[in-house]
Amino acid sequence: MHPKNKDKNRNRRYTRYPARIFVIFCTLFFAVVTSTSCLSSVSKQKNESLDVKIGQMILIGFRGLSVDEQSPIIQDIRRWHIGGVILFDYDVPLKRPVRNIASPKQLQTLTASLQKASSIPLFIAIDQEGGKVNRLKEKFGFPPSVSEQYLGSLNNVEVTKHYAVQTARTLSSNGINLNFAPVVDLNMNPDNPVIGNLERSFSDNPMVVTDQAITMIDTFHEYGILSAIKHFPGHGSSTADSHQGFVDVTNTWSAIELKPFNTLIKAGKCDMVMTAHVFNETLDPKWPATLSYNVLTEILRHGLHYDGVIISDDMQMKAISSFYGLETAIKMAILAGIDILVFPNNSVFQEDIAARTITIIKNCVSQGIISENRINESYRRITKLKEHVKIHAE
Repeated sequence: MHPKNKDKNRNRRYTRYPARIFVIFCTLFFAVVTSTSCLSSVSKQKNESLDVKIGQMILIGFRGLSVDEQSPIIQDIRRWHIGGVILFDYDVPLKRPVRNIASPKQLQTLTASLQKASSIPLFIAIDQEGGKVNRLKEKFGFPPSVSEQYLGSLNNVEVTKHYAVQTARTLSSNGINLNFAPVVDLNMNPDNPVIGNLERSFSDNPMVVTDQAITMIDTFHEYGILSAIKHFPGHGSSTADSHQGFVDVTNTWSAIELKPFNTLIKAGKCDMVMTAHVFNETLDPKWPATLSYNVLTEILRHGLHYDGVIISDDMQMKAISSFYGLETAIKMAILAGIDILVFPNNSVFQEDIAARTITIIKNCVSQGIISENRINESYRRITKLKEHVKIHAE
């Protein structure tokens, strides 16, 4: 080879090297940054106090149209780091139509005050299904709503979209970021006192239920609203109300009731799954679903491959509270797979429920009954979901 050609080729190689070195440098740089970010995230979770992690697993109800520094709920948020609250329009224990909701302006002030009090974004939740389960009523100045049964009977996604937009806008503009809806129970028993009779189910057809639910969930997401589908593994075939007592669905439940949950999970549409307090001897011979490892971990997590947040139904409902002590219920729920325990304080009112619950969980951890790793699992799921929470704070 001619010496000039050698020099020319050598120069070409040298001119290529800086580019290669630059690419290698960038690759290593981004790898280090990504790794550092991941390690920082892991380190943050490890370093977060156990009190904070446990507090994030609690969602409670409270009394008051407004709050201030002396309000028990504000003190619970600051002292116990509770992860969320639930709002109602009616106080059941007092039998009074005064609880947390009186008007849009009042509600906006309330939710902003709650968020402002928390160093970690709060889940501010509500049961706004529509129809008979409707906390934001017209008499308070909110838009009218329709039931899921009505929407399912039409089975028109455009109509469903219209009402879902209306609900989502209302929630978003009033500082609510989590709706305990839609109900995806199949209407297996129209006389069911807590589902069919209240027109809470879209249909007895799984395809109708899932199509309607996806339309609703997608619309909620457009407005920054998270949803909790309910009630796993299916409450639609029951003949009794778990608010009032023990509910056994052993002879009425069928596997088809899992289908909406399975479809929605596969489609990636589940922010949260809410449990049912139903007992089914076929699925677990000892525990109702909310307290059952077989139902929540073996079936929901392993069988349906769900790794999102599992949230309990009201832990103060008689299906749980009348048959299990508070300590047993809390312990078994967490061991079963529950990430967030809900105490709405609206079947009974227990002002110290947050403190009692957190103390019980901490004692279970210190005694080795519940591992700290189990708490970390729930904390990871909750914090991941809270990254999508839309905050309305002043």
